[in-house]
Amino acid sequence: MTITGIIAEFNPFHNGHKYLLNQANGLKIVAMSGNFVQRGEPAIIDKWTRAQMALANGADLVVELPFLVAVQSADYFAQGAMDILRKLGIDTLAFGTEEVLDYQRLSALYGKKAEQMTAFLSTLPEELSYPQKTQLMWETFAGIDFTGDTPNHILGLAYAKACAGKDIKLTPVQRQGAAYHSEEKERLYASATSLRHHRQDKSFVAKGMPNPDLFQASPQVTWADYFQLLKYHIATQPDLTQVFQVNEELAARIKKAIRQVTDIDQLVEAVATKRYTKARVRRILTYILVNAREADLPKGVHVLGFTEKGRQHLSRIKDKTRLISRIGSQPWDTLTQQADQVYQLGNPEILEQTWGRVPITIEKEVQ
Repeated sequence: MTITGIIAEFNPFHNGHKYLLNQANGLKIVAMSGNFVQRGEPAIIDKWTRAQMALANGADLVVELPFLVAVQSADYFAQGAMDILRKLGIDTLAFGTEEVLDYQRLSALYGKKAEQMTAFLSTLPEELSYPQKTQLMWETFAGIDFTGDTPNHILGLAYAKACAGKDIKLTPVQRQGAAYHSEEKERLYASATSLRHHRQDKSFVAKGMPNPDLFQASPQVTWADYFQLLKYHIATQPDLTQVFQVNEELAARIKKAIRQVTDIDQLVEAVATKRYTKARVRRILTYILVNAREADLPKGVHVLGFTEKGRQHLSRIKDKTRLISRIGSQPWDTLTQQADQVYQLGNPEILEQTWGRVPITIEKEVQ
């Protein structure tokens, strides 16, 4: 049986995500971001609800990406997610992309020339951001032209790197509908950005996702719900460089900017430079918000939910992989659990995210 892995945020789960799951073959395992996502922001609804939506629409098993995997740049995000999916026995990786290329060839190329390609990055000007350097690397070694805003394609290349030298089949799926960051109200395949932006428009939301009632009924949050808490952390933290990935330059820029801004977007604009992209700054601010410190990644895999088909797969691999189905007195991942507690502060209606929670189960006929 084919075992297909999918790396996702589902922020929120929409018709495009359902299309991706429908295109995937065999048993479908999703490694999903928790309550904070890769771009450095809180998920609009909590991880348990997003997992439930995925399981109701084609996923067989949903596991959680630890905080220090989920809130990372593309390469670390991809590598951390692939490490988890390989523990779960996948042989295929399916992903949406704006550019359907031969990612298998690109993965093989990186496997052969990883040392040269990595060395090339060190020769590029320091003022370039890492994403800019990475694009130049692919342009030079693979002849890839980058056109416009294609974040899924960038992640696809990161997946190709993470799968280099491994027996994983890469299955790109053409992204449907509006562009990734589009706020347009495209009816069938609206972007997650558009659905978040227009979340008060119930008619639009109902057309853009398969479980609109669950989404609308769930407590929702944005960065605005945490901005005062972020200001408190910045004001009371004597040395921001103790926070994960915060250097002295960033600490000084953040300390200065926070006195002059009134919201998160203004703060990001004030801190970002050519070297420090807005996405990187948002991740840094998320680390400050949850007081993240450098930490080892957890050995076990946290299960958020499964269907009967997924449960049977878990029973087959439980002797080879440490599976966490309930978090008690012993932590699964202290930092992720700390981030969950901070996430709950954004809306008093958010349910407990860690203690006593057990995997969501969806009953489906096993085929």
